[in-house]
Amino acid sequence: MSDTPFGFGLPPEEPDDGDEGKKKDPQSGGGQGPANPFGFGGMPGAGGFGGPGADNPLAAMFGSLNPSDLGAAFQQLGQMLSYEGGPVNWDMAKQIARQTVSQGTADGTKDTSVSAAERTAVQESVRLADLWLDDATSLPSGAASAVAWSRAEWIEATLPAWKELVDPVAERVGAAMGDVLPEEMQAMAGPLIGMMRSMGGAMFGTQIGQAVGVLAGEVIGSTDIGLPLGPAGKAALLPVNMDAFGRDLGVSKDEVRLYLALREAAHQRLFAHVPWLRSHLFGAVEGYARGIKVDTAKLEDVVGQFDPQNPEQLQDALQQGMFQPEDTPEQKAALARLETALALVEGWVDAVVHAAAKPRLTAADALRETLRRRRASGGPAEQTFATLIGLELRPRRLRDASRLWASLTDARGVDGRDALWAHPDMLPTASDLDDPDGFVHREQLDFSELDKMLGEAADKPDLRKKDGGPEEGSTGEGSSKDEGDDTE
Repeated sequence: MSDTPFGFGLPPEEPDDGDEGKKKDPQSGGGQGPANPFGFGGMPGAGGFGGPGADNPLAAMFGSLNPSDLGAAFQQLGQMLSYEGGPVNWDMAKQIARQTVSQGTADGTKDTSVSAAERTAVQESVRLADLWLDDATSLPSGAASAVAWSRAEWIEATLPAWKELVDPVAERVGAAMGDVLPEEMQAMAGPLIGMMRSMGGAMFGTQIGQAVGVLAGEVIGSTDIGLPLGPAGKAALLPVNMDAFGRDLGVSKDEVRLYLALREAAHQRLFAHVPWLRSHLFGAVEGYARGIKVDTAKLEDVVGQFDPQNPEQLQDALQQGMFQPEDTPEQKAALARLETALALVEGWVDAVVHAAAKPRLTAADALRETLRRRRASGGPAEQTFATLIGLELRPRRLRDASRLWASLTDARGVDGRDALWAHPDMLPTASDLDDPDGFVHREQLDFSELDKMLGEAADKPDLRKKDGGPEEGSTGEGSSKDEGDDTE
C-alpha cells in the first residue's frame, strides 16, 4: 500500500509509533511500500507489495509475466486505455482487490470459502450478542440478518461504500489533471486528454484495488473502520480473519467470536437507529475532498516535459506532493468533524461492548485492550483510510471518547447517554473530548420536555379562544379554523 494517497503529502499528525517500522521496511507485510502515489507496487504479479518493479508502473504490471502471458497483459492495458467511466476504474479496482486477496496475506493465510459450521457459529454469536446488548444500550437491534463472509465476499459487498467515499476525492484530482492544458490546446489535444483521464481512472483503480485487497486480509467485520461499509442491517464477520486475530491471544475461539460479534452488532444498532449518522460521516469526507488543492503549475510542467519513453519521470513527479490538502477553515472543519464523529462512534461501541462483555466473558479486558492497541498503533484500517481519502485518524481520540461515554453512563444512565444521538448538535465536540467531565456535568436541555411544551403550545390557541383569549386577527394554529367557523 502506498504511503501517499493519490500523491498526497503525509497527514499532518501521525502516531508516534506503529507505522514507523513498516515505513522503514518496504518488504514488510503491513502493506507499506515505497512512496508510490498510485500504488502500482502492489500489482499482482509484481513480486508482492513493494517488491521488484514497485517504482515503475510498467514493470509492476508486466515485469514478472511469462512471454505466454503478454497477450493477456496487453489486453488488460487496452481495457485500461479504453475506459470511459468516472474518475475511478472500479472494474479494475475490484479485479485487483480480488487478485490481491487470492495471493494471501503476509503470514501465509489464504482466503477460504465459509463452511456451513462457520456460518452457523457466526449467526448464533450475533444473536447472542444482540441479547447481551439489550442490557447495555437503549438502541434496539439493528441487524436483520447475520452473515459470514470470505475475504472476496467482503470486497464485493463493500465496494459500493468505497465508491461513495473515494469518488469525490478522485473526481477533484482528475478534474485538475484534465484542466492543465490551455483552452485553445484542449480542443486539439482531445484524444490525449481522454487518454490521460483513462490512465488516471486506471491509476486510482489500481491503488484502491490494492488497498482494499490488503484491508480484506485484516478486517474482522463490516464496520472495522467505524463506517458502515456493508449493506444496511446485515451484521457480517469474516471467520478466516477472526481465526488469525485470535491465534496468539490464548483466548478460546468462542470468546473471541462472541466479543467481535458484540462489536459488529453494536455498530449495526448505532447506524440503524441514528438515521443522520451515515450521511454525516460520508458528507464530511466529501467536504474534505472539496478542499483538495492541486499544484497545476507543477502538473503543467510535468505534462509539458513528459517523455513517453520514460514513464518513471511521471511517477517521480507525482511522488513529490502534487496533491495537497488545502489549509483552509472549511478543510479543517471537515477534517475535525469527521475525526470527532468517528471517535465518538468507536468510543460508544467500545463502552457499550465492554459493559455487555465484562460480566460474561473472562477475556473481555484482554480482548478490549488488544483491539485498542490495534487501532492506536495505526493498524490496517487507519492506513487504508489514509491512503484512499487522504485522512488519518488520531488514535488518542478513541480512548478519550470511550471515557466520555462511560462517564455519561454513570451520570445519566443508559437512556440519557444514548439520547445524545438524537441530533448531531447534541453530541460532544472535539473540545468536549479534551474535557469530558465538563461535558458530562454540563446542564443539558431535556428535549423530551421541549417536545411536550411545543405540543401543548400548539393546542393553546383553541383553548384561549374559548376563554376569551387573544384579540381578533391573532395568528396561530387553530385561528383559521375559528375564523372559518365565524363565517358560517
